[in-house]
Amino acid sequence: MNYLQNKVAIVTGASSGIGAATTRALAAHGVRVVAAALDEKGLESFVCELRKAGSEVVAFTTDVTQPDQTQALARFARETYGTVDILVNNAGLMLFSNWVDLAVHDWEKMIDVNIKGYLNAIAAVLPLMLEHKSGQILNMDSVAGHQVGQAAGVYSATKFFVQAMTESMRKELGVQHGIRVNTVSPGVINTGWADKVSDPEGRKAAKELNRIAIAPDDIARAVIYALNQPENVTVNDLIISPTRQDW
Repeated sequence: MNYLQNKVAIVTGASSGIGAATTRALAAHGVRVVAAALDEKGLESFVCELRKAGSEVVAFTTDVTQPDQTQALARFARETYGTVDILVNNAGLMLFSNWVDLAVHDWEKMIDVNIKGYLNAIAAVLPLMLEHKSGQILNMDSVAGHQVGQAAGVYSATKFFVQAMTESMRKELGVQHGIRVNTVSPGVINTGWADKVSDPEGRKAAKELNRIAIAPDDIARAVIYALNQPENVTVNDLIISPTRQDW
């Protein structure tokens, strides 16, 4: 059964990686998608490709670290499609460094995107979901939100935050307001993240780890499973890892 047909979703970080794969998968299930990302050129190119294939997808360039932009994103979705049924909080950064490296700039970027970005998007869509007493919020987490790996202290801390935040939302918004909230926790995924690590030693470790990575499409299938459930069912968390990942 396809419970997603004709729903409206916002996907952040949608221009590449897991966000792009998730946008494709949702569109294939009849969801009307507002694809949001900071990379305007990449986003427009990606959405144009999907629209040519017949998908109902529109682009909205968004910096999730800016509350006014996430508010504008939610308004655009409502004005374009009439509502927002689903938020996939996916925009994120994974930057490796050891504590002794004092990579403060990387720490701040991860806090701004992985924590504040999620909160900004939630604050933008939640009033409409509360009004309708329904909706789904999927916060993309990580295996790093379950255990801490080498050189991933701050990244893991942001993902532990997502775990705690989501559990709190589930207990309040799900129980009291019918808004389902869950997480998908990927293991090592080949999204190009290793090339974004600025710390030299961190980049070396990231590239080595990326050798066992699985594809974003593998995570998109998990997202569809988590979202495509009847209203009385919530899939709380799915951990999806490469078979050869030993943590």
